Amino acid sequence: MSLARACRMALGLAVVALPTVVLAAPSGVNGHVETAKTHAPVAGAQVELREAQRSATTDRNGNFSLDNVVPGVYTLVISMPGQAELERQITVRESAPAVENFIVGNDVKSLGQVRVIAAATPDEEARAQQQLAPNMVFVQPQSAIERLPDVNAGEAVRRLPGVSLETDTGEGRFVNIRGLDADLNSTTFDGVRMMPTNTASPTGGGRAVAFDSIPAGLVGSLTITNTNLPDQDAEALGGTIEITSKQMPKDKDQFIDLQLGAGLENLRDTPIHNYEMTGGLRFGPSANYKPFSVIGTVNYYQDHRGIDDVEAGYVDQQGAGVPDKAFAALDQRFYNYQRTRLGYGVEFDFQPDEDNKWYARYFDAGYTERKSRDNLIFNFAGAPAVDPNNPNGLIDDASYQRGNQHEKETIDSRVAMLGGQNDFHSWRTDYHLAMSIGSYNMPYNYNATFVNGSPNPNNADGSGQALIAYDNITRPNVPSYSILQGQNPANPSGYTLSDYSAGTQHDHDQEYNLGDNVTVPTHWFSTSTDEFIKFGVNARLRSRHGAQASYDYNPPAVLLSDAVQGGPITYYNGHYNIGPLINPQTLINLLNSNPGAFAENTANDFLADLQSQARDRENIFAGYAEYQFQPVEKLSILGGVRYEATRARYEGLNVVTNNGNLVSYSPNIIQRNYGNVFPSLQLKYSFQPDLIGRVVYSKTIARPGFQQVTPATQVDDVNDTVSQGNPALKPTYSDNIDASFEYYLPEGGLAYAGFFDKELTNYIVPLASVQTITNPAGILDVFAPGTLVTFNGYENISSAFARGLQLAYTDRFRWLPGALSGLGVNTNFTYVDSRIQIHPGVYSPLPSTSRDTANFSLTYEYRGLRMDLGAYYESKNIFALGGPLYTNADGTPSSVYADQYSSARTSLDFGASYAFNDTFSVYFGAKNLTNTKLRFTETSSDNRPIQREFYDQTFTAGVRIHL
Repeated sequence: MSLARACRMALGLAVVALPTVVLAAPSGVNGHVETAKTHAPVAGAQVELREAQRSATTDRNGNFSLDNVVPGVYTLVISMPGQAELERQITVRESAPAVENFIVGNDVKSLGQVRVIAAATPDEEARAQQQLAPNMVFVQPQSAIERLPDVNAGEAVRRLPGVSLETDTGEGRFVNIRGLDADLNSTTFDGVRMMPTNTASPTGGGRAVAFDSIPAGLVGSLTITNTNLPDQDAEALGGTIEITSKQMPKDKDQFIDLQLGAGLENLRDTPIHNYEMTGGLRFGPSANYKPFSVIGTVNYYQDHRGIDDVEAGYVDQQGAGVPDKAFAALDQRFYNYQRTRLGYGVEFDFQPDEDNKWYARYFDAGYTERKSRDNLIFNFAGAPAVDPNNPNGLIDDASYQRGNQHEKETIDSRVAMLGGQNDFHSWRTDYHLAMSIGSYNMPYNYNATFVNGSPNPNNADGSGQALIAYDNITRPNVPSYSILQGQNPANPSGYTLSDYSAGTQHDHDQEYNLGDNVTVPTHWFSTSTDEFIKFGVNARLRSRHGAQASYDYNPPAVLLSDAVQGGPITYYNGHYNIGPLINPQTLINLLNSNPGAFAENTANDFLADLQSQARDRENIFAGYAEYQFQPVEKLSILGGVRYEATRARYEGLNVVTNNGNLVSYSPNIIQRNYGNVFPSLQLKYSFQPDLIGRVVYSKTIARPGFQQVTPATQVDDVNDTVSQGNPALKPTYSDNIDASFEYYLPEGGLAYAGFFDKELTNYIVPLASVQTITNPAGILDVFAPGTLVTFNGYENISSAFARGLQLAYTDRFRWLPGALSGLGVNTNFTYVDSRIQIHPGVYSPLPSTSRDTANFSLTYEYRGLRMDLGAYYESKNIFALGGPLYTNADGTPSSVYADQYSSARTSLDFGASYAFNDTFSVYFGAKNLTNTKLRFTETSSDNRPIQREFYDQTFTAGVRIHL
């Protein structure tokens, strides 16, 4: 037994056990051979199943068939007399014919030029794409995406190696790649860069694409590019995520795929509706000539998610004698969401012959979300005493606050594209003109605050505040409390409306993208079609703007008891009672019917609107050249260089206030122009046909985030702060070294080990400094001489790094007998070692960088039954930087900092389907079986949670129909 097979067998026996044995029965192999562009059948090709010593010849329709083949792994060989052979390893399964379709790139003159484009399964096709690529990529086909109940593209792509996921409201949103946060990566749709839909990205860069706007069912495949080619944008510090649209099948003239599903989210027992349809048609003037094709897809997904959340703030005055972990506030939040996600796309192609093709594509995806948040807040006095009845408890005064947020938002991603490709035999070209738009619209956002400042009139200190005993040490994740003196906070009596606000917001990010690529085949080293020179140009013309309209009111003294609905709400697994929910429509109706009772704070609103304004332009002009060749047998080299010229204009306002009142504002506009060269060298060595080694050097860039480089300045003399961007920020550069060994197994299997080293220059970090204003002038003249002012901004640091290891193993254990042969495993692990100085003398991993991420899936596929149990793990990471946790008694800052950490998470999902035949199947999914919590802590200590929310499980089921 070979070592490779022994290792595979040992691993299989270690992770699977199923006490069912079924005898193998004979099956068969059939398939079809045709040309790629005209779809003309290839007749007379000899097809051999080597180990079985069986052969057949394709008929005039290009079809072949080999019956009564015992299940097993075989070598399928296609050849014609006097011409080179093409081999493919295939697996014949019990009672299911192996379908092997071959598509040839040109009219059959030499089968040595045949390339397999359509593999027997989507997994094999994806793995072949990865194996043939000159650079390092991981590919996930649509069939793999639908195996687990991943709702959006972000949740789907996290199953690939090197990906960690930032989540929000129970769904994946931002994607980090190999230790680099989402603002430092790029996302493309059919090669066109996508624009962000939400400016609130994790690190404030405003460049990250929010993946929760893209339905998983709209995606044809997902590709993670770890090492960019010269013909790709260099703006991909961690990597590039390519979303490929669904394509017209090569072997079909028409098809329709339907999915009809429903489900339940059990935290609130709310329904889910999920409908998908994809269809395509190839047509033309005759049955043998169909140059036109059209494919369209639409996805609709609606849920009503509930979220149970508790958030805490700490006094953090240990230097003044305040006990550690003393609460400043405890915020109990009860959410109800309704999200309707809609995505659709269409592509029209005209391909008159195999040398020419033109296309038009349009893609639109996003969601509309309505949010209702009710909360009960305890605002503590911050001077607690130790509870004499509980050594872990404290007792403190507190006032009560009830609140409600009623909001609607819509985010949308759109890509429109025209393009074509032409092959003139001695050279070929492809070109495109595209427009990409990301937008965020919030048509309304109503916020109501009710206060009960005197829930305990008999308080001995005369404050009127309640006396609350609490314990956040025994169970930090679920702090307990009891009201020792004062009114029941869940009782709506005693609360009056103290503040009311409304607002709208609009952000728009748009880019025009045009490019042309020319490929010239060469034969300086070999006659292979894989040797060529490629060069091209590209331009990206980007503009973005954002604004809001704020309306803050001094409202009438509405009683909470007149604005509630329903009975008391007990939530968080029965731990907290926040009272009846607030009815937002009651207050909206009152505002609309009696606007004079709501006095607007127009000066504050004008100031807030000024501070929200943004307008920028950023144009990138690029050119590149690359050469791919094979100097010796088994070694393939692709080398090249890319040049990008950046021409940017950033706009902002200098806003100065005095005692909270607007003093002045003035526009500030800067121009930034620079150029960069990005070399790349990719080496690929084939030790054996299925064993590949790669070594790559590349250079990439991440331009400063728009909020980081903005010339805007906000001067606040009330809080003695100056907040400003840094227009002098330099882009972050990375010199990258990658290496990998890749062993390709049957049926899309893979054993992979890779190493990467990213040496970062000019990494951007937040900066906070305290300065004494001795001679105030200009916009700082609102400060008195001698004032200590905190300046908040950003700066470049000279260096940082992210290094790591990637491991992946995917296999199907077909060597097991009978029903056990359906078992398999799909697992990967990524380790990232990164380092950055975040405070003086304090070092940490890069922000949003999890040291460890892992996926582990057990799979089973047998006689139409498919089951997948998938686990995802992400270790904790630093989410946001903070200042010193407290001030020592001697006035010096604490050596402990109030940085915020995202806690480690492990989630478990299950998916199953059963295909009755090629037309009809049913499916079931169970998401978040572990009820994984989204949890943040102040400092890295697990016992200081500042947010902990959960969602419970989601169950879906439905039917799939393939026509």
